[in-house]
Amino acid sequence: MEYALVVRWLLLFAALWAVGLPLSARLFRRLPGRGAGLALPVSLVAMTLPAYYVGHLSFGPAALVAGVGTLLVASAVAGLDLGALRRGDLRLAPDLDIDRRAVADAAAVFLVAFLFAVALRALDPAVHAGGGEKFLDFGLLQSLARASVLPPEDMWFAGEPVRYYYGGHLASILLARLTVTDPSFAYNLALAGFFGILVTAAFELGRGVATAAGANGRLGGLLSAFFVGFASNLVTAGRFLLAALPEGLRRPVARAVAERSRYTVSQVLAGTADFSYWSASRVIPGTINEFPLFAWLNGDLHAHMMGTSFLLLAAGLAFAYFRTPEEAVGERRLLVAATTLVGAFQVVVDTWSFPSVFGVLFLGIVFAPARPWSLFPGRERVRSAIGGSAVAGEFARLGGTVAAVGLAGVAATVLASPFLLGAVAGGGSARTVELLSPDQRSGFGALVLVHGAFLAAFAGYYVRRLGAQDGLSWREWAVLVGSFAALTVVAAAQSFAALALVAPLVAVGWVLLRFADDPRFETVLVVAGAGLVMLVELVYVNEQAGPGRMNTVFKTYMQVWVLWGSVMGAVLAGFVGDAVAASDVSLPRGNRSVRGGAVRAVGVGFVVLLVASTSVYGGLAVAEHAGSAREEATLDATAFADWRHENESTAIAWLDETVEGNPTMLTAPGTKWSEAVTDKREDVMYDWRGNPESSLTGVPTVAGWAHEVGYRGPDAYYDRVRDVDAMYVGNESTRARLVESYDVQYVWVGPGERARYGEIETDVAWLTPVHRSGSVVVYEVEEARLP
Repeated sequence: MEYALVVRWLLLFAALWAVGLPLSARLFRRLPGRGAGLALPVSLVAMTLPAYYVGHLSFGPAALVAGVGTLLVASAVAGLDLGALRRGDLRLAPDLDIDRRAVADAAAVFLVAFLFAVALRALDPAVHAGGGEKFLDFGLLQSLARASVLPPEDMWFAGEPVRYYYGGHLASILLARLTVTDPSFAYNLALAGFFGILVTAAFELGRGVATAAGANGRLGGLLSAFFVGFASNLVTAGRFLLAALPEGLRRPVARAVAERSRYTVSQVLAGTADFSYWSASRVIPGTINEFPLFAWLNGDLHAHMMGTSFLLLAAGLAFAYFRTPEEAVGERRLLVAATTLVGAFQVVVDTWSFPSVFGVLFLGIVFAPARPWSLFPGRERVRSAIGGSAVAGEFARLGGTVAAVGLAGVAATVLASPFLLGAVAGGGSARTVELLSPDQRSGFGALVLVHGAFLAAFAGYYVRRLGAQDGLSWREWAVLVGSFAALTVVAAAQSFAALALVAPLVAVGWVLLRFADDPRFETVLVVAGAGLVMLVELVYVNEQAGPGRMNTVFKTYMQVWVLWGSVMGAVLAGFVGDAVAASDVSLPRGNRSVRGGAVRAVGVGFVVLLVASTSVYGGLAVAEHAGSAREEATLDATAFADWRHENESTAIAWLDETVEGNPTMLTAPGTKWSEAVTDKREDVMYDWRGNPESSLTGVPTVAGWAHEVGYRGPDAYYDRVRDVDAMYVGNESTRARLVESYDVQYVWVGPGERARYGEIETDVAWLTPVHRSGSVVVYEVEEARLP
């Protein structure tokens, strides 16, 4: 193991944490813990966003200095006594309130989560092509390492900039440069770092929300960290439960589950002997249903994973706004402005979760006690116009929220315009937003398997909230239960399970937030996640990346998991906390009451059941992961090439170490499609034969993986594939013309090229062999000798 590298990265994270603490303490001054666990994502935004802008002029030392310098200046402004500084006296601002105990707790959580992820990655560090997007992710990291200006050149489409969100990879390469770490090691260390940041952010949010609700903050934080970092859906626990059923009942239940999920009856009935970490992420037919532990076990340094930390940062800012009184107008404006910067950064990190940043902000503003129109000048005139009308007040609240969030969203879009205009605008396959048909929607069983633990906890939380204070009368409970039953009947008839399972979380949550005497932020996060689930049961983005709604659910469900997982701590701590234990809880039947101790016993049992049922997968998956490690423990993401592909690994290492910058390389295209030849490669995409040379080095090839169809459109990509084929098997004049046209400087001839083209003519005057190893020959193009 590379222990010195791990220590270096820990020291860097400690330094970024220390520098980010004054900023967090200012932004989250009204929250319990003062945002101690959010200091790292704050620092990454403050450092990476300036480096991104400067990088469009020069992505070298200047960009790094701009990022680090901006962070240090912002930290100094937030944390130092500026008046004393002008007098030459360096000291902290007297009103800077940093909770040292909160910092220690959050640091301990980060350390455990980071080292846990490091251990997982050391057992399987490889960026192999199968089962994920590691070739894409590592290629982006290597492309940034080679780039002299942003956006980086696309390693799968030479001569053109990347058209994929790469902000998380940009932050990773900045961390690598600060620690002098090669990308082959930085990949797994950044992956572990983002896991630690995510789990710590969940801990901080869960602790703060639980404390604000009167529950045990530390317990709430730890439960939130568990549900975000280790918990899984109910698929694995469900199989154990099914195995316990009587024989006559087991198979019919398995058949019912299989009919509305992606599993067969035999897979549903399979025991631990057939356990695979993979199957729990494929539940709802036609979709991917990931959760963090699966994602980090799988090991992609992918956008939808790195963006989660900044989504929780946005949720923390919304929480801070929710807690800020109306008279503190400047503070609330600062929080909206900070969310704007986070949103702009999120566009580049994970564009899919950019709307969610402002969705959470919208909910935080519209449900906050402070009236949103008070953010704007002329608020006295609005107050006069509303008068005593409750209806007018509600419209003003909604309109003020739309105006504030709309302006913030527009500002974030403008700030992210270099990316939106340069990296993703135009050229790709058409994307349309389409409505789901009833047969495309998720079934009751599948939704319960994926979200069941959350749904049970939130249902209990709503019952507890509705029963608080004077509670509902038995007639009101009867109406509520009857309405839910009627909704379930309608949902079953219309094949719309989410209407019964998820829509009530939105409706009842909205009522609680607007009409309860003490609206709570945990309800805001419940409504936020439920709204996202409902959204993807109504519409999807039809695009090249996956059939139907696959990519929409894939990218959205990770956001749902981290929002709901972060609030689970506060919700469950409420069942067992001192506030519940010390009070009587009214029940809907008559005037009976149950002492708090009994309620707490029930609550503890409920929490234990949820934790146990969502832990089964983690225990089995981590054990399987440790038991399947076949090579030595390392954090080198490219070591697998030496272990499994020695014929080509030496040539790839030579290319990575010898070739500087971004010369164009000719390799077999990342698709089996061809008009000119018969490709004998068994697989291409998600396989070693799909452009390992460019993916592992960042040296751009003319036509890489067919992902480029989504980025550039089919015509642009397949025209290049035709040209690549012609450069390998065409007549000499055609080959020379196309080589010159694409400015090809290196030609790679290895097993993949021979499997596609057979014998390749290389005995031409303008090709000179510059490297031979194993089954690979690399040729350099002598431009002066081209005909």
